[in-house]
Amino acid sequence: MAESGSTTVEGGSDVTSPHPAAARARIGTGPGRLLLSVYAVFTVAALSRSIVQLSTKYHEAPLAYVLSGVAGIVYAVITVALWRGGDAARRVALASCSAELVGVVTVGILTVVDSSAFPDATVWSDFGVGYVFLPVVLPVAGLLWLRRSARQDAEAASTDAGDGE
Repeated sequence: MAESGSTTVEGGSDVTSPHPAAARARIGTGPGRLLLSVYAVFTVAALSRSIVQLSTKYHEAPLAYVLSGVAGIVYAVITVALWRGGDAARRVALASCSAELVGVVTVGILTVVDSSAFPDATVWSDFGVGYVFLPVVLPVAGLLWLRRSARQDAEAASTDAGDGE
């Protein structure tokens, strides 16, 4: 139960709980910090690549260059969600990692099956071969981490609830 004068926020977490900052930041700590760092690097890499390609040679492969931009935006959303932490950020990160995985697999299959549709590579081409396959590994690692940290948060919340009674 919440203490008198406490505030309950979205997701039912008690703002006055003994460890609100730890629970809020959990997705961006520990292994999540490494994931956050890799996503930040990928954000810069994908967006930089896309901006240069779109501004200098858009006419050569517009689909590939726009897809690289989309990948960069997805990476940026995941980076911010991991950095912010909390229940809402976790949901955003889950949705974004899922969309990223679908994008990597879809673009990967399309570039293998019909390479002529992509005259130039995207971040997700051939399942991210140009980035040492990290684009296909990252969303899986992200989804696994988000699942694990949610479980740890639930365990911490049940322990905190047991301490307060």
